[in-house]
Amino acid sequence: MGKKKDKDKKRRKGRSVPEPVAAAEPTPSAAGNGPSFDGDLSALLRVRPGTSLASVDADSTPGFASGDKEAGRAALAAMDEELSDLQERLYAQGRAGGNRRLLLVLQGMDTSGKGGVMRGVVDLMDPQGVVITAFKAPTEQEQQHDFLWRIERALPGPGLVGVFDRSHYEDVLIGRARRLADEVELDRRHQSINGFEQDLVDSGCVLVKCILHISKDEQKQRLLDRLADPTKHWKYNPGDVDERALWEDYQRAYDLVLERNSTPAAPFHVVPANAKWYRNWAITRILLEHLRAMDLRWPEADFNVHAEMARVQAS
Repeated sequence: MGKKKDKDKKRRKGRSVPEPVAAAEPTPSAAGNGPSFDGDLSALLRVRPGTSLASVDADSTPGFASGDKEAGRAALAAMDEELSDLQERLYAQGRAGGNRRLLLVLQGMDTSGKGGVMRGVVDLMDPQGVVITAFKAPTEQEQQHDFLWRIERALPGPGLVGVFDRSHYEDVLIGRARRLADEVELDRRHQSINGFEQDLVDSGCVLVKCILHISKDEQKQRLLDRLADPTKHWKYNPGDVDERALWEDYQRAYDLVLERNSTPAAPFHVVPANAKWYRNWAITRILLEHLRAMDLRWPEADFNVHAEMARVQAS
């Protein structure tokens, strides 16, 4: 999806975009129990009207109500083969000229487990078909462009699974929590994001947006754990404590994102993430459900298979 000046102008001015809506409530059976869960987890965790982070228990394990860490790991391992197969089909389609791709967007407070998802979920897929981008503070070059410029440059190509560790949502979350932008600019960004994501989906990309939701107490413990372990000091950032002081401001900013940017084309999923094993199982399950829905098939050969077989045998 290339950068076009006329689209950038529309985004800067804001334009009519779909109003955020949420899926209907899943059936009671979707609540599930343990590793035998066979409901629609994406629907179960999808944002509904009025959803706030405070309304979601970060300790909960929806769809895995009776499970534990060992059961979660076993259930995760059971999805490995199918996830790998579907990802390879997507990659093969891209090599054969298809334009479909998938983008996983991960947002969450510091220590919510974005890196853990990379190690526990993304590593299950073939690395040649995965592109990971971690968005940090904008560079001097990036600051000279509209905030979506660097996002467009990092989008996955045909057949690929893209993973964003943080994303374009940083520009509304940080902008609001730190009061770096006024309400008019923040409103423009919210609208621009909706338009951008609609264009992305229309171009053949499946967009999977997940917020990794942890509690304030859990974040405190994870920060202390990092400080207590010399092998994890490299992961500790003193600035995380400064951001922690703005916890309530960030929660309000996230709630506005849920309200304004969970659309029919690109809904948000809130994944309770205090339990790391559940977080990884849930993200894998959501990815698997979206890949299944793409009805991925192996591309047909564009050559005479029997003739080529004869040539190989004669060579």
